Amino acid sequence: MAQPGRRVRHEFARFGLLIQRMLTGKKIILGVTGSIAAYKAALLVRLFVKEGAEVKVVMTDSAKHFVGESTFSNLSQNSVFSGLWDGAWTEHVHLGAWGDLMVIAPASANSMAKMAHGLCDNALTAVFLSAKCPVLVAPAMDADMYRHPSTLRNIARIQEDGAVVLEAGHGFLASGLHGPGRMAEPEEILEAAIHLLYPKPLQGKKVLVSAGPTREHLDPVRFISNGSTGTMGYAIAREAHRLGAEVTLVSGPVQNSVSLPFQPMMVTSAHEMYEAILPVSHHQDYIVMTAAVGDYQPQTYSERKIKKGNDALELNLVKTRDILADLGKIKPSHQTLVGFALETHDEEAYALAKLKSKNLDFVVMNSLREEGAGFGHGTNKITLFNSAGLSYNFPLEAKTELAGHLWRVILEGIPS
Repeated sequence: MAQPGRRVRHEFARFGLLIQRMLTGKKIILGVTGSIAAYKAALLVRLFVKEGAEVKVVMTDSAKHFVGESTFSNLSQNSVFSGLWDGAWTEHVHLGAWGDLMVIAPASANSMAKMAHGLCDNALTAVFLSAKCPVLVAPAMDADMYRHPSTLRNIARIQEDGAVVLEAGHGFLASGLHGPGRMAEPEEILEAAIHLLYPKPLQGKKVLVSAGPTREHLDPVRFISNGSTGTMGYAIAREAHRLGAEVTLVSGPVQNSVSLPFQPMMVTSAHEMYEAILPVSHHQDYIVMTAAVGDYQPQTYSERKIKKGNDALELNLVKTRDILADLGKIKPSHQTLVGFALETHDEEAYALAKLKSKNLDFVVMNSLREEGAGFGHGTNKITLFNSAGLSYNFPLEAKTELAGHLWRVILEGIPS
C-alpha cells in the first residue's frame, strides 16, 4: 500500500483530463425557424463554437426574414443549408447522418406541427426526418399559440418520437403580451446539449452536493457567516448532472451565476442544512460536502435588533451539529462520501485527520495561502486524498473546469 499522503504526479492524459472544451469534436446541426427569437440562434452558434463544436446551420425560408444566412455562415464558418435544391438534392440525407446532435432553436409552432406529423416541405424538416442523432427542440412563439391544445399535442408527439423538448420560458413576448413562449436562453440550450452529448457514468446514481455558506443569526439583522460563494459546489453539482446523476443540491445563501438545469434546495443555517441532508443521506450513492458550514452558532437569539450599547458586546457561542461527522457514522457500504478541507496552515495534516476522523472516502484540500484558491475566486487549486493513502494534485484552474476533472478522478480512482 502507498504511504499516506504520497503525492502522485498529474496524469491528465491517462484519465482523459486534458483541459479541453465541453463539445470538442462534436458535430451539431442547428435548425432555425421563422421566429423573432432567431437572433438568439446566432448567439447559440457562438456558444457551440466556443465549446469546440463544428456547427452547420439549416434555415427555413421564414427564418431569413429575421436573420440572414450570412450571419450564420460567418459565425459557423460553414455554408448554410436552406433550400432542398441547394447543391446535391441528397444534402439533407448527408447532413442528417453527419450530426452528433440536431438542435432546433427557435422551433416555431408551424415547424413543430410539421415535425409532429412527418411533413417534409423544406430543408429543415427534411434534415429532421433524416437525422440519426438525438434532437433537442427549443420552442418559441406567442403565449396563446404555445398554450393551444394543438401545439401541446404536437410537443407531446415530438417527445414521444424521442426528441428532447425544452420548456419555453415566461416573460415579455414580441407581441407585447406576458406569458409562456419565450425560447430558452442560449446558455440553457448549451447546457442541455452538453448533457445530451456527455458520457453518463453516473446514470442511475443519486448524488447529493452541499454548497455555499451557512448563516447563524444573532438577531433579525446580524449573523455569523463566512466568505463561501458556492461556486465550487454548484459546479460539482452541475457536472454530476451532466454525467447522468439524479442530483440534489442543498445550498446556503449565495448569488451564483452557474447555470443549473435543476433547482437547488435553499437553506440558511447549519441546522437547516443538517435537517435537509441527513434524512435523505441513506439514499445517496455519492455525497460531496463542499459547503462551508458554520462550526458555532449564538447561544441565544434576539427577536429584536440588538441595539448599540457599551463599547464591548459579549457573545456566547455553542457548537453546531457536525453534518459531515454524522454522515460518516451512518454511511452505508455503497456510498462514497467526499469532504472539503479549507485550511490556512498545516493543510495536509488537517486534511488527513479529517479524512480519518469523519470516515470519508475522499477529502479535498485547498489552502487560503495559495493565490487564486479558496473563497471569492473563480479558480481553485486542490489536492485530493483518498482513504487508501493516495493523493492527487490538481493545478490552479477554473472551478467549473476543476469540477469535471475532480469527478473523473473520483470515479476512475487515483493512480497507484
